[in-house]
Amino acid sequence: MDNGILERAKTFIYNNARLLDRRRYEYFFENGSKEAVLEALRAYRNPDGGFGNALEADIRGPHSHPQAVEMALAVMDEIDGFDPDLIDGIVRYLRAVTLPEGGLPFGLRSAVGYPHAPWWAVERDDEPSINPTGRIIGLLYKQKIKTDFIGEAWFQRSVAYIWRVLEREKPQGYLDAVHWITFLQYTPEQERAKAYWCKVDECLLRPGMIVLDPDAEGYVQKVLDWAPDKDSYARRFVPDAEIRGHLRALVEQQREDGGWPINWESVSPGAELEWRGWITVERLGVI
Repeated sequence: MDNGILERAKTFIYNNARLLDRRRYEYFFENGSKEAVLEALRAYRNPDGGFGNALEADIRGPHSHPQAVEMALAVMDEIDGFDPDLIDGIVRYLRAVTLPEGGLPFGLRSAVGYPHAPWWAVERDDEPSINPTGRIIGLLYKQKIKTDFIGEAWFQRSVAYIWRVLEREKPQGYLDAVHWITFLQYTPEQERAKAYWCKVDECLLRPGMIVLDPDAEGYVQKVLDWAPDKDSYARRFVPDAEIRGHLRALVEQQREDGGWPINWESVSPGAELEWRGWITVERLGVI
């Protein structure tokens, strides 16, 4: 990576990013510690063991939300630092909010009482959704620091729900597919999983699903969103030349202030800066 890219990004992050993303930056690029990242992450945890407090920056309220739990697990995953105390809290929260037929809702109505992006204004929160259930369960399978909950009824109900989705449905886009992929990668039932990868492949091969134009605007998922590293499942569907072209474009898309933009309209200027801090650390990891 060109030092100028990193220095400009560092300036943006220390000018604008929240502490969590500064700690993520320090971990990846300044020999920071996993514990410092986890300590910053703990600030978003609630007494119920879940996460809220705008960890998902477009849900501004204090209450715990499944989507914020997914983000907390993703932070621990990216630093390979699953924390037993945080996992215990997440399990306690999920045990309480998992729906009777298994699975978690896309969003909770408690978001409506606080500033939130329009897509979080859900009218019902009693119906399960593969997003975020698939990735949450997949990452709970992936971590090995705590496994005693896997046999519990709430967890097994969610696993059964995911298999029902995989049997009856197809991933409709990026926000479905990432949950299919994570669950299928980490379920211990790998023989059973083999039957469903063809549905993921069909989704990825659909024209326009992986956006090949590096300058495409709007809420689209481009090559490096699907395949940010060589181990990404979608990497097999993208030629090397496309990867190189998108990497060049990504460098060019760094803004004058040093950060990268987001491609959706956030709920507020503050939330946009928080997302840009998160995304900037991700983009540096790709480059």
